[in-house]
Amino acid sequence: MLVTLSRANILRTRAFVPASARYRRGYASDAADTQNLIEKIVQKYAVDLPEGYKVKSGDYISIRPAHILTHDNTGAVIPKFKSIGATKFYNPKQPVFALDHDVQNKSEKNLTKYANIEKFAAEHGIDFYPAGRGIGHQVMIEEGYAFPNTLTVASDSHSNMYGGIGAVGTPIVRTDAAAIWATGRTWWQIPPVVKVELQGALPAGVTGKDVIISLCGLFNQDQVLNTAIEFHGQALKDLSVEDRLAIANMTTEWGALAGVFPVDGLTIDFLRKRMRRIALTHFENKNLPPTPPGQDFVHPRINNETIQTLIDNPIQPSPNATYAKKLTLDLSTLSPHVSGPNSVKVATPLAELEAQNININKAYLVSCVNSRATDLRQAAEVLKGKKIKEGVEFYVAAASSEVQKEVEESGDWATLLEAGAKVLPAGCGPCVGLGTGLLKDGEVGISATNRNFKGRMGSPSALAYLASPAVVAASAVTGKIASPAAVLGGSASQTAEPKFTIESTEPAKTESADDAEVLPNFPGVIRGNLLFCHADNLNTDGIYPGKYTYNDDMTVEDMKKVVMENYDPNFVNVVQEGDILVGGFNFGTGSSREQAATAIKSRNIPIMIAGSYSETFKRNSINNALLLIDSPELVQDLKAEVGSSDLTQRTEWKIEIRAADGRLDVTKKDGTQKTYKVGALGKSIQEIWLANGLEGWVKERL
Repeated sequence: MLVTLSRANILRTRAFVPASARYRRGYASDAADTQNLIEKIVQKYAVDLPEGYKVKSGDYISIRPAHILTHDNTGAVIPKFKSIGATKFYNPKQPVFALDHDVQNKSEKNLTKYANIEKFAAEHGIDFYPAGRGIGHQVMIEEGYAFPNTLTVASDSHSNMYGGIGAVGTPIVRTDAAAIWATGRTWWQIPPVVKVELQGALPAGVTGKDVIISLCGLFNQDQVLNTAIEFHGQALKDLSVEDRLAIANMTTEWGALAGVFPVDGLTIDFLRKRMRRIALTHFENKNLPPTPPGQDFVHPRINNETIQTLIDNPIQPSPNATYAKKLTLDLSTLSPHVSGPNSVKVATPLAELEAQNININKAYLVSCVNSRATDLRQAAEVLKGKKIKEGVEFYVAAASSEVQKEVEESGDWATLLEAGAKVLPAGCGPCVGLGTGLLKDGEVGISATNRNFKGRMGSPSALAYLASPAVVAASAVTGKIASPAAVLGGSASQTAEPKFTIESTEPAKTESADDAEVLPNFPGVIRGNLLFCHADNLNTDGIYPGKYTYNDDMTVEDMKKVVMENYDPNFVNVVQEGDILVGGFNFGTGSSREQAATAIKSRNIPIMIAGSYSETFKRNSINNALLLIDSPELVQDLKAEVGSSDLTQRTEWKIEIRAADGRLDVTKKDGTQKTYKVGALGKSIQEIWLANGLEGWVKERL
């Protein structure tokens, strides 16, 4: 059931979610004994709770996150912030601006945009990191904004990465960002929490990237969709923080809203190393003011005091913590794996692909998942004394300027350059389909990035694979998908049979307490013709291509022309005004771009139906007044009776939607009729729709 929020469950002007109305399930006297790690961390950042209330999965709560990151999309959040009537930030030390996505774009338009963001930050006292400093998520780790046992959000789907150091990192959307700037808080529903037990130890040559690629492939039926992941198990003692960051980062691709590792000795050692590195950088930076005599330099977030506080005040799940599901994976049974082509749900042992002699045109060692110093070092070990295969382009970008400096000092950067790597600035670039080196028609690429959706890294007709840095480097040298052993000699990788289990402990779902009431001016019945896009896991790149995402001048008319371009270029010729769009399952997965929702709305589609949705797409749609309904039964009927001969199909099925009643009355092409029961659209959703979105809803109440 999709949207059954009560009137009290969305933002309020001062206390966004009144305590008297929020917790209709009542108190649980033993709640403190059953909270898991994620619930305990979120508890610290939930505001306006009744005294003694312990938050649980399913609760709609008001949160005041420790920090909020926006990147290039800061340029789109600024007008939202101003349009709701806000003139100052609630807490200027809460937001962080880091420019990282379109850093190769030196056009006057983009440089002006970047300059305006920097000026806005200076005017309001916001911490700002310019293009070239690094990918925002890496900066959040390096500068301690994402700190263990905190809740930190970002208007980007890979905020999950913060879980690698024990923070709850989760994505919000641009409208939420504007609300947080103005009020310090937003709304969130605590997702179901899945416990993942990692057993055994990784064999030599198997990395954290192989772990998450394997998890995405083994559990590829949406078992963790819209959940939060907690990682546990004795295997963690040998799993580096760099590997944890990679795994947490790609829990996004696995379908989760967060992926969190516990804080342990490795986390503390990582922070202490980072603290020493910060101090060294500070003293070497001649542009910084000197430290006053007799005083040591102390970083405001990563310092002896904050680290000692983590040691003295550990946060652990309760002994009787409850979870929606429990998964186990024996790391000792893993072998190197490769994801794709063009899907993270397909994971194949490297040995099998190596035997197929799959030639490549491009290789990439870029992005927030695998461009840290350890990753670049692993690639350099493969490339030392070697040259990139003639005809292959190998692109490298460090995750941050500090990472690049570290690998320059170690000599690893020089090794990459001597092998023939093409250097890109520290930032996102080809991972998000921007800048130099994109895949062309018919090309094959292998990348150490986190996404390989069709068309994301260039042409929709290209094939994209994902692998670990060492495998990407080996493939660049050999000109085909290959293991490091193919370059260095030694034993080739062997195919192993991963050992894993899954146990569902899902509690019974609770029903909404909202009355089936239609607010004045909200349509009691919405009528239309069903337009069917049958694909499951249709991602936001398919709905709204990445190459348009950071063009802030795109008008509604522009969006109309490009919506669904990467999924079905013919969509714009088939859709008609007033159609009711029906998608498959997990509709809107992938990037957090809100234009995926607004582009659909641009075609005058008032409401859409799907088997299920990505949680982030759902949030964007609610906030932008695109009504959504879940109906797995209707989607299954369409798949069975209409089929999938075309990507976009006019079904000739007519529908009457009684959204507030939770009822769909469908007349099929042959005249037969069927009624589908669905989750009712509660009064709060009607209110947001009537205000033309959350921005208008908040503005009305400021």
